Amino acid sequence: MRRHTTFRQLEIFESIARLGSFTRAAEELFLTQPTVSMQMKKLAENVGIPLIEQIGKKIHLTPDGQQLAQATREIFNILSHYTMSVAERQGLKQGQLRLMAITTASYFAPRLLGEFARLHPGIDVSLRVTNKEQVLASIADNLDDLYFVGQPPEDIDVVATPIMDNPIIVLAAPDHPLANKKHISLERIAQEPWLMREKGSGTRNAIERRFAEHDLNIHPRLELGSNEAIKQAILAGLGISALSRHALTLNAPDQFAVLDVKGFPILRHWYAVYPAGRQLTVTARAFLDYLLGREDAAPSMPASQGKAKKGRNPCIARTG
Repeated sequence: MRRHTTFRQLEIFESIARLGSFTRAAEELFLTQPTVSMQMKKLAENVGIPLIEQIGKKIHLTPDGQQLAQATREIFNILSHYTMSVAERQGLKQGQLRLMAITTASYFAPRLLGEFARLHPGIDVSLRVTNKEQVLASIADNLDDLYFVGQPPEDIDVVATPIMDNPIIVLAAPDHPLANKKHISLERIAQEPWLMREKGSGTRNAIERRFAEHDLNIHPRLELGSNEAIKQAILAGLGISALSRHALTLNAPDQFAVLDVKGFPILRHWYAVYPAGRQLTVTARAFLDYLLGREDAAPSMPASQGKAKKGRNPCIARTG
C-alpha cells in the first residue's frame, strides 16, 4: 500500500464494508456520494488491486477488500486504545464517546447524551440511530463504545446493563370506544384490529408473548416500520397498538388514549450494551456511571436474569 493512502480513505472504506452501501456510508460520515466514490477510487489505485465489486445492485468486498477491512478495524482499535490511555491521563477533560441506538431509543438517547455533554464539555460525543440489524452488526464488530437496545442480543456475548424502565402500553385514538373502559380483558382487546411493528421487533415479540401466555393470538391489520407510522395510523382510526411509553415523549398528554388492559403495561428495560471482551474507555465508563446514577435509572436486575458485578447492576448475557 502506498504511503499517500489517507486515514480518511480507510475510514470511508470501513464504513462501506460495514454498511454494504456507498449511500449509507456517505450519510453516516456526512459526505456526498460522489466524494465517497472518488475516495474509494483513489484508495483502490493506491493499493493497486480491486477492493470492491458490484454484482447487480449489491456491492461486495473482494478477498483483498475483506483483508483490508479487517486490518482497518485493527488499526482503529489500536487508535481507540491509544485515545483511551490519553483520556486516562487527562481525566474527563478530553476524550470521545461513541454511542449507537436502535430507532426507538431516539426518544430519550439524545437527551441523556446532551445532559452528559453539558457536564463534560471537553468530551466529543456522537450518536448514531439506526435499525436493529445495523446495531447488532456493529456490536459484533466491536465498533462503538456503548449501544442502547430494548433487548440484549441472544447470539453475541455482551455485558447488558439495565438503565431505564421501558413499559409497553396499549394506545388508541382518544375517541376509541374502549378509551374510558376499566380493566379491559386480553380476550376483548385481542378482538381489536392491531397495528404492529415488523416481525423480529422486540416490542412486537413482547406483545405476542403476553397474549400467547393466555392462549390468545392477535392478527395485525397493518405492519408498519416505525413507531411514528403506527401513531399516525392509530390517530387515523385504523386500529390500536402497544408501544413503549417513551414513544409519547413528544406528544401532547391527551393526544392518545392509554387503555386500561389487564396484563399491561408490560414491564421491560432499556439496556446499555457492549461486547463482553471490550475494555470500556474512561469516557464510556463515566457515561455508564452517569446513567446508573440518575433518579429514573432502572433497578438492579434479579439474580435469575444475569450475573451481577460487584457494585453495579449489569447482567452478562453469554449465549454466543
